[in-house]
Amino acid sequence: MVEAALDTILAAMPQAGEIARPERLLAAMRHGVLNGGKRLRPFLVLESAALFGVKQDAALRVAAALECIHCYSLVHDDLPAMDDDDLRRGQPTVHKAFDEATAILAGDSLLTLAFDILASPETELPAQARLDLIQALSRAAGFGGMAGGQALDLAAARDLPDEAGIIRLQAMKTGALIRFACEAGAIAGKASSADRERMAEFGSAIGLAFQLADDLLDLTSDAQTMGKATGKDAQAGKATLASLHGPDWARRQLRGLVLQAEELLSPYGESANLLRAAARFVAERSH
Repeated sequence: MVEAALDTILAAMPQAGEIARPERLLAAMRHGVLNGGKRLRPFLVLESAALFGVKQDAALRVAAALECIHCYSLVHDDLPAMDDDDLRRGQPTVHKAFDEATAILAGDSLLTLAFDILASPETELPAQARLDLIQALSRAAGFGGMAGGQALDLAAARDLPDEAGIIRLQAMKTGALIRFACEAGAIAGKASSADRERMAEFGSAIGLAFQLADDLLDLTSDAQTMGKATGKDAQAGKATLASLHGPDWARRQLRGLVLQAEELLSPYGESANLLRAAARFVAERSH
């Protein structure tokens, strides 16, 4: 469903207010988005929205907007000026499949498209809910969230952070969008502030688990399994929690984070079973 929504949104036909959609730029955007990702963040949006009675079509557009932001970040992260990766999800990265300038513009376009989607009347939510979603996503994606976390990550090779610094970096770079994904359903469903905070805390727990699992895989897996280069943190001299404390510690922490996530969902009973399964998937995934 998410794939189909993104395919429709990233179609060649210009939308109202657009003159045209340049073919090469659109192809690069589609390459960066429609390439077999896990769709974890949009899945979390859809499931959190279901808890609070949000209509599926509206939730799907919120999910698509978030995935546009996530994919823009990957397109830019892969650039030579940042993480300098040639593979993403087993395929050439956008700057390899096209060129660096096109990759930069594709990322820029996906970023702005996300807010177009949320602001559109086609996202059938009350105006205040759309405004709240736009603000929350802006903060999760910006210099106080994902982009700020990427800046800290780039600096980490020069100025090795302590454990608190690593946690802050990861909570921003990876955790902020996952936290938003889980909170988005409560925002869209006009849930109570307590529900909104509970879902945000759930997102924080699985966001930390996601990054910790990623760091563990970077230590213990291989490029063929991962679909991207591994061992890059060690090569770049970047410390991670997994490298600081070792794989066994990381696995124990992951089990604790799953338990924390499941406890946060306890008020929602069986309705949250898929979110519980998602927490386990995040911690136990092999790629």
